[in-house]
Amino acid sequence: MLDTLRALPRTVWLIGLISLVNDTASELVYPLVPLFLTSVLMAGPKALGLIEGIAEATAALLKLVSGVAVDRTRRSKPWIVVGYALAALGRPLIALVSSWPTLLAIRFADRVGKGLRTSPRDALLAASVGPDRRGLAFGIHRAMDNAGAVLGPLLAAALLAAGMPLRDVLLWTLVPGVLCVLLTLALPEARAAAAPVAPSAPRPSLAGWASLPPGYRRFLVVVGLFTMGNSSNMFLLLRASELGVPQAQVPLLWAAVSAIAMLLSAPLSGLSDRVGRRALLLAGYGAYALFYLVLGLAAPAGVWLLLWFGFYGVFLAATEGVEKALVADLATPEQRGTAYGWFNMTAGTMLLPASALFGWLYERIGVAVAFGFSAGCALLAAALLWLWVPRPPRG
Repeated sequence: MLDTLRALPRTVWLIGLISLVNDTASELVYPLVPLFLTSVLMAGPKALGLIEGIAEATAALLKLVSGVAVDRTRRSKPWIVVGYALAALGRPLIALVSSWPTLLAIRFADRVGKGLRTSPRDALLAASVGPDRRGLAFGIHRAMDNAGAVLGPLLAAALLAAGMPLRDVLLWTLVPGVLCVLLTLALPEARAAAAPVAPSAPRPSLAGWASLPPGYRRFLVVVGLFTMGNSSNMFLLLRASELGVPQAQVPLLWAAVSAIAMLLSAPLSGLSDRVGRRALLLAGYGAYALFYLVLGLAAPAGVWLLLWFGFYGVFLAATEGVEKALVADLATPEQRGTAYGWFNMTAGTMLLPASALFGWLYERIGVAVAFGFSAGCALLAAALLWLWVPRPPRG
């Protein structure tokens, strides 16, 4: 295993390091935004919902635009550099705002950066390795990304506990932001990106859905169906609180989930290189359905609840990197950016209706129905994946 890790290209490790540094800064800020909004800017939940809704919707749409642009320009690096630069500039500026509309503008710029960089980064990562190591490469990336999700909140808690003012904590995010941009400048452009598109290859465009391979389009339908049942993780934390987890320990519970995903992402995603992507995703979707059914119907408590959330971390490790590796397996190299654009946009845009429907079921009908609906979507997605999506040539 160690020899395999050492043999991975420098680009894989560099992209992983960039995500680690950026996510540490991003996850340091994310839990502080509601606190800053309410305690410093004196705004309420309505403003928070408007800010996050507009920001996330913008990011989802731009993931498609940037993915198409990569296929047209045959270059990924400029989009990645600009995307991370916008985030690096936006995060510390939050400390200087005096009204929530200004915060909206800054969060909007931050999400524009995420939308510009995500699909080009995924395309560059996929192009840097062959199909036989693609799962491992995306697993390494997800592991380092999850490491940032663990370090960020812990660092924020430590700085605030040490007495650092909230604005100062936000200003210090400039340091990892600048480091992140410097690292992106060291990224090489994919060699395949410089090659001209073959005359017989379909030209990528925003209307290029029909020209994408049929197997890929079927997989995207599966992703959309699964995401319809994959609402915001905030509902899981709400359920944990209802089942007896003290409010002060809820963030630590989620940090533990991220830590498990961090440790298992590389080995489980790498396993997909040997046993196949579909096998791992089928197991992951099944695990998701089981997790939601137990959480909604059986109501575990105490140590069992903690162990059950650890099981959710295993699901994340078995699916996040594998899904992205399968996108590259099913799409042609000439359309890889567009394929990642559609994938990332679908996952992003479906989150809003999924969360709205889950919340409505949770509040109006009951916990069991809401969690049962999510489990049903996962099981149906697994059935379609098995029966409808073709097995990739390799993977």
